[in-house]
Amino acid sequence: MQKLTIASRESALAMWQAEHIRDRLSALHPGCAVGILGMTTRGDQILDVTLSKIGGKGLFVKELEVALEAGQADLAVHSMKDVPMELPPGFVLAVIGEREDPRDAFVSNQYERLSDLPPGSVVGTSSLRREAQLRARYPYLAVKPLRGNVGTRLKKLDEGQFDAILLAAAGLKRLGLGDRIKSLLSVEDSIPAAGQGALGIEIRSGNPTVATMLATLNHAETAACVRAERQVSRVLGGSCQVPLGAHAVLQGGKLVMHGFVANPDGSSFLEDRAEGDIMDPEAVGQALADKLLARGARAILDALPTA
Repeated sequence: MQKLTIASRESALAMWQAEHIRDRLSALHPGCAVGILGMTTRGDQILDVTLSKIGGKGLFVKELEVALEAGQADLAVHSMKDVPMELPPGFVLAVIGEREDPRDAFVSNQYERLSDLPPGSVVGTSSLRREAQLRARYPYLAVKPLRGNVGTRLKKLDEGQFDAILLAAAGLKRLGLGDRIKSLLSVEDSIPAAGQGALGIEIRSGNPTVATMLATLNHAETAACVRAERQVSRVLGGSCQVPLGAHAVLQGGKLVMHGFVANPDGSSFLEDRAEGDIMDPEAVGQALADKLLARGARAILDALPTA
């Protein structure tokens, strides 16, 4: 192909991600012109309501899929944690790229660590996953919703609306804002979202030319870990309405996973581990989901609001 067009959200972070993929593709295929189609999604437009109440993170993906379907773009770049567990018919995830730091970052102008916050401190987060873990582990803190792009969230912190905020470390690092991170939460203390820190590339199915051009960008180890994480989320109905985290790593030749499911106030909180063959990541994710279900996850999930 002589031309490839990447569909991307227009936020600073999304554009960084699209430009990163553009530059890698341009280096791999010097005879191909790679451009970016910037788009504003519904998830970017509605900022006064939490994602869990307006349809979840799939709102960041749908408009990009429309552009793919219409032939306006050949591929779409996503943060994997924003990609719904089931893609619509006609689309496939062609690539899962090497993961950046998957951890959550603690950002504050007054405090060094989450544990330093005094009772009543206001912590901002956009994520039910982070909120549930905060409420379970630090019940004396006040958790408030925080929407907007990375710059908007940092501005709200700097204006004094929050004592601290939690953000994905990967986004801050990619935007050159790593100096705003006061400390990083371990993956045990704040279990990441499925796919956190990894980029995904979505294309139309039945498009072998584009798939072949992208194949080198796939990172096998990250892809296996993310596939296992997404299976946990798929089995448990993971979405913005479900406080759920899953994180997998390769240790000693095995895929080792840690995950949780909870209700939003953290009063019911189940976590467990599983390990297995990296060649069958979905089976490892299924094993973890089964353990959580055996411990009572279904009752938690059934009690959650559906929208």
